[in-house]
Amino acid sequence: MRADRYAGAPLVERLLARIGVTPEYRKHNQAARDLSEDSAIFDHMPAGYLHGGEVPPAKGYNEPFGGYQPNIDRGALWQGTTAQLAGLYPFAAAAGAQVRGVPFGRHLHTAEPIGIDPAQWLKDGLVTNTGIWCQMQPGAGKSAFSKRLGMGLVGYGFMMLVPGDLKNEYTALVKAMAGDVFELGRGLHSVNPLDLGVLREAIAAASGARKEQLLETARSRRLDLVEALLVIGGSKRLDPTWRLYLARAVDLADQAATDPRGPVIPDVLRVMNVGPQALHDVVVTDDDFTYLRETRDFRNTLQLMVEGPIRGIFDRHSSFDITRDTPAISLGLQAIERDSADVVAAAMLCAQSWCSSVIDAQQAVGKRRNIYMPRDEMWRALRAGSGLVELMDRGSRMDRNDGVVTGYFTHSLTDLDALPTESDRAKAKGLAARNGIKVYGGMDHAELKRVHEISPLTSRERALLASWQAPPTWVPGQAHPGRGKYVIKSGSRLGLPVAVTLTETEKVLYDTDQAFSDITRSDVVNRLRSTAAA
Repeated sequence: MRADRYAGAPLVERLLARIGVTPEYRKHNQAARDLSEDSAIFDHMPAGYLHGGEVPPAKGYNEPFGGYQPNIDRGALWQGTTAQLAGLYPFAAAAGAQVRGVPFGRHLHTAEPIGIDPAQWLKDGLVTNTGIWCQMQPGAGKSAFSKRLGMGLVGYGFMMLVPGDLKNEYTALVKAMAGDVFELGRGLHSVNPLDLGVLREAIAAASGARKEQLLETARSRRLDLVEALLVIGGSKRLDPTWRLYLARAVDLADQAATDPRGPVIPDVLRVMNVGPQALHDVVVTDDDFTYLRETRDFRNTLQLMVEGPIRGIFDRHSSFDITRDTPAISLGLQAIERDSADVVAAAMLCAQSWCSSVIDAQQAVGKRRNIYMPRDEMWRALRAGSGLVELMDRGSRMDRNDGVVTGYFTHSLTDLDALPTESDRAKAKGLAARNGIKVYGGMDHAELKRVHEISPLTSRERALLASWQAPPTWVPGQAHPGRGKYVIKSGSRLGLPVAVTLTETEKVLYDTDQAFSDITRSDVVNRLRSTAAA
């Protein structure tokens, strides 16, 4: 082994090897081979990281009929103070990224491979939380980024949860990964806002204080979701009196439920209409007529969930269940995507709450899996009512503790300006700024100015992103300059400009332009071209 290592080495080096002296660069190459034992580094990494075998000699190996193929060493890494390295400045090339994670793309300037994995970056100390904020123009690769990251994280053992796929963009990918897709809508699957979901199994298996803790967690989630649905239905934010009224009504419906799956919204409404003494005590009424008059608006808002535009979606028991080891789950909302904003927002919030119960259940049974949760078009849910941002903001602060990687995807920060109150807009911008990783694509100068206020960009980064916003000419067939190109930012570090090349399989799974797949050039254009060529 030792003789093979120094085969082809200079004479002096071979003589030194005989007395046990090893040159520094040989030690460095040995350290690189030791690093290659890390299972998180793959064979596509640079030569210094490749698995197995010795470092080739300087002249390379003599291949039959090919001669020597010189070995290009990847170079040694050095570190020093400003005073020590002053004579080497300006540097001929910037330092390499060496970022591990899901194989994502290649560096635009150095061509080295770039990986992205928020969980690994958190362990490496590169970020302080696992949130991702992704923003770029439509068609520039926002969905491709989310899907490649999701597929890679599933390969690492994550579960992918899509809480409300409005365009069914993830359906093909989830099915390709042997996951489950459930389409919500009238006549399709339904979600019960009061359903314990996968927490039901964990609660049944628990006992004592642990069981009480899980029951209180499920109760709190129920009340938060029903309150959010009431706000979407037209109610104002509930004051303490009406929150207590709702909590007692849900508890009474739960106690009276005969179905093992628990109560549904009509059961809660039935309890409110009957008006037991516990509810009279909350609104401080002595007779039934006064009680019905005082609670009329509240009950009618809840009645809209049973008889209004969202009838048949949230007023029944949940019609699906999942297995714990499924690699990916998508809750499709395409059937109601063209409905009113209130219907879409209610569906997205219920889907999000159901996915949160999956996270809680996995932690409760002690078999936690890390989860990747892409949230696309989130602004459609947030702008439906005041205070809804608070619910999402509260959940995002627990991602690191829960082992969740959440991706927020949008086209413009102006989407957040449509939120109902100034408080909601401020919280939404804080949500965007707090994410540990920002991924930007092509944007115009006005949008870049808004982004710069939240996440500072250098002048060269802004110029690069602006150059990706549109093709330079009107000639058809030109590739969009920004498609598949991203700048990955984290804190005040210089961004990583990355170019992504999709495989043929990915082009099929990630295609979001299928509605135009049948459009071809007319025969007239083809005849004109053939005539001109002749």
